[in-house]
Amino acid sequence: MELERELRDLIARRDIIKAIHAYMRGQDRLDRDLQLSSFHADADVDCGLLRGGPEAYTDFAQGFLADLHGSQHIIGQIDIDVDIDAGTATGEVYFFAWHRTRDADRAEKDLLMAGRYVDDYAYKDGRWAIQRRRELIDWARHDRATDAILHEQVTIHLAGPRGVDFSQTRDWHSGTSGRD
Repeated sequence: MELERELRDLIARRDIIKAIHAYMRGQDRLDRDLQLSSFHADADVDCGLLRGGPEAYTDFAQGFLADLHGSQHIIGQIDIDVDIDAGTATGEVYFFAWHRTRDADRAEKDLLMAGRYVDDYAYKDGRWAIQRRRELIDWARHDRATDAILHEQVTIHLAGPRGVDFSQTRDWHSGTSGRD
């Protein structure tokens, strides 16, 4: 029986981490369905600027991100405690986020943020997903972008626009770097 509990615990952790990854990738690729898949339908999400259900939050977050030139969210350490018998878990997820913005003069700037998600997860309807999430920002910076040198290096594979990024097209025959 102990082996069975351990296996159920490991499966829960795997599925929770998959939900965390779906959330981040959904945000970066503006994939609404993928981001929504990380939540239960009745979840509560609080990012400070908005508190609501997963659809309201996802629409808010993706609306903000769609106005940016690009973004990337990176997950750091993840601490999860699972209560298999209750079908619940708690967690804290560290993240780092980069957002390319433009000021009023169209100069590119980098908004860098680091923080944590404090989560409750639940096993419902045959799947683990986020039930409650609060986003905490630990620090942020908004500085002039300094990566223009990348655009001078034509052999570097730069990210393409959302929807045609190589990670979405997987066009191995194309020699383009996303700048065409």
